[in-house]
Amino acid sequence: MNAFDPDDPAAMAFMARSGMMRGQPMRRFDEYFRCYPIIMAPGAERPDLNYGSKIFLPPSALQKISQMHVQWPLMMELVNGEKGRQTHAGVLEFVAEEGRAYIPQWMMQTLQLDVGDMIQIKTTSLELAKMVKLQPQSTNFLDISDPKAVLEKAFRNFATLTKGDVFNFEYNDEVYDVAVLEVKPETDKMGVCMIETDVSVEFAPPVGYVEPQKGSGTSTPRSTKGGIPAGGLMHPQGTMAQSINYDSIAPNATAAAAGARAVSSHFISEGHKLNAKKGAKAPTPKPTTPVAGTSTNTVPVPRRRKNGPMPLRLPPNKLFFGYEVKPLKTDADKEEEQENANRPHFAGQGQTLRGAVKRKGDSEDKGKAPEKKPSEGRRLDGRKT
Repeated sequence: MNAFDPDDPAAMAFMARSGMMRGQPMRRFDEYFRCYPIIMAPGAERPDLNYGSKIFLPPSALQKISQMHVQWPLMMELVNGEKGRQTHAGVLEFVAEEGRAYIPQWMMQTLQLDVGDMIQIKTTSLELAKMVKLQPQSTNFLDISDPKAVLEKAFRNFATLTKGDVFNFEYNDEVYDVAVLEVKPETDKMGVCMIETDVSVEFAPPVGYVEPQKGSGTSTPRSTKGGIPAGGLMHPQGTMAQSINYDSIAPNATAAAAGARAVSSHFISEGHKLNAKKGAKAPTPKPTTPVAGTSTNTVPVPRRRKNGPMPLRLPPNKLFFGYEVKPLKTDADKEEEQENANRPHFAGQGQTLRGAVKRKGDSEDKGKAPEKKPSEGRRLDGRKT
């Protein structure tokens, strides 16, 4: 129970018994003012006051309130009787012109007030906030990396929050609208005090937010308008190996092997003879001094890798293990390989093209060249040597 709440009969009885209402009975501040946006308040412009829940009242209001027993910090109830709307606010300064009240723009929109409309303002008391549930009015709120720290700074300008309010705050030159869906403790006034209290903040999904659809796990092409989407199709119909053409990029494929040989070759430049013949075209020597208009710092062009698997573009939450699995060799496999290596590989009998059987003496006789008999010499006089 609040002992200073004029709306509570039990509190009034307590004050009467304690002697706090001696002389003139306690009254409640209840006046009508013409409302204007707070940016039209006299003095220097303070646009940050538009993102809060504090208002400006005339000095006469302070004089009347000081003569009453009210609860501090001062809380006000703002009522638009024509539209049946109400909210709560704190008082920042008593510097407004007589008969005027300056309130934030979002509060005028919540109360459905136009500039110069009459508004009823009266004192009230609110419980300290324990929990508030908020709903951002745009999905842009999700771009804030640390919403807790941003709201802690924004709530410094707020004295009260009321269920049904749609307040706003500025962050990084952008204004964010937030609706108050629920406040605790719940009272008939549907408002809470935000001064010197620990508040638990809960968030509802922003207006216009759509939950991301979970994938079904099947590889189905997405329907696109105007042809192939940016980045190409993720995964066409068929298995993953068919969609990426794994047979052509596998390490043991012909194209991949050819690319590996091309990359591993270290002798791909032209050769030059040491004893070049006359008239042969010799390579033109490069000048040692820089030539005007040319750059000597040439950037080597990286060679394109042609072997190995190409980069894959897979959908989220999908992995592809495309390399062939080579099982570990056991002792039995090693013994079998050793036996195969020890077996003779060329133990067959030779065959001739004519199909005739070879004789033992043929090969030896044909292999020997006929011996030449030395010719007998003759003398010019006819005698035998």
